[in-house]
Amino acid sequence: MKLEELIQKCCEQDLDAQSKVYHLFADKLFAVCLKYSRNYQDAEDNLQDSFLTIFEKIKQYKYKGSFEGWLKKITIHTVLQKYRQKAPLEIVTEVIDDVENEELEIENSVYNVDVLLECIQQLTDRYRLVFNLYVLDNYSHKEIAELLKISEGTSKSNLSRARKILKEKLEIHQKKLN
Repeated sequence: MKLEELIQKCCEQDLDAQSKVYHLFADKLFAVCLKYSRNYQDAEDNLQDSFLTIFEKIKQYKYKGSFEGWLKKITIHTVLQKYRQKAPLEIVTEVIDDVENEELEIENSVYNVDVLLECIQQLTDRYRLVFNLYVLDNYSHKEIAELLKISEGTSKSNLSRARKILKEKLEIHQKKLN
């Protein structure tokens, strides 16, 4: 069955089609959830909530752009919404100049994906969300500010602090290996 047919059947709330869409995209969307979540269990919960939202909103898909991209966007927004509903995220308001030119550099080091993911998951919610949105998903600071309901300056500051913390965590990990 073609993807367009599956999408149409999902619009009609066909459970078999929904199951097929779930199995086609669950792994990729779980990876998205994992990088935005504090841990594996939160990622599992976020994936389930994302699919509930996806099937609730699937009629809104306009067949423009990739379906997978649309699913990813819904997943990111679902996860962010859950964090906004929890306790208010800490707000860092100072602006650090030229944050966009700052790079996460650690001399001649290569890190296992699991190590990087673990370090990213250890960041506070706000830092993790801003880092992932900006660095991994290429959102602009303006878009991040709108999504998280913060200023662009706060987004830049949070990114700078997240990079600094990640660099420190990765340097500590490197020292443990040596």
